[in-house]
Amino acid sequence: MFAVVAHFDQKTEQAINAIWEGLSDSSISDYAYDISDRKPHITIADYSDIDDEFLLAFQALYRSKVKIQIVFNALSTFLNTGTLMLAPAPSKQLIDLHTDHHARFREYSNPESFYLPNRWTPHCTIANRLSQTRLNAAFDYCSKHLVTLHSEIVEIAVIKIAYDKNKAVGVSIISNEILH
Repeated sequence: MFAVVAHFDQKTEQAINAIWEGLSDSSISDYAYDISDRKPHITIADYSDIDDEFLLAFQALYRSKVKIQIVFNALSTFLNTGTLMLAPAPSKQLIDLHTDHHARFREYSNPESFYLPNRWTPHCTIANRLSQTRLNAAFDYCSKHLVTLHSEIVEIAVIKIAYDKNKAVGVSIISNEILH
């Protein structure tokens, strides 16, 4: 599986990594360490397969894009999933980035994807697959240790997710564009 993700500035990445570490140290969630090389991100799209044409078009689309300011100001959950996430304010720049991406790569889309326009909930996952007790503990921990994050999206990357027995085990960057 492949995904297109937005990566954050160093300050934001460090803040989220600190939360991940605290949740792990508190025996609440090891989400951050379930997959090697996981970085905090917002997923823009997912694909079952891509090709060289996709990668060339990706580079052309993102080569001239500028950094996007975002504000993480909400802590929330997807209903009945055990997922805790940081949600950014849905700025026009963020929505336009998502819309432009999907308009350009429409032919690669999976109609069942949660990342399609009108289905997408922009978020950065903090923890997932939590029982109700651990979800409550994670929410409590994050409520006490998080503040509003004024962030920047500084990179868009195509990643490949490696699986072993239907479980994601690693991530590798296939292509990336640093935003200006």
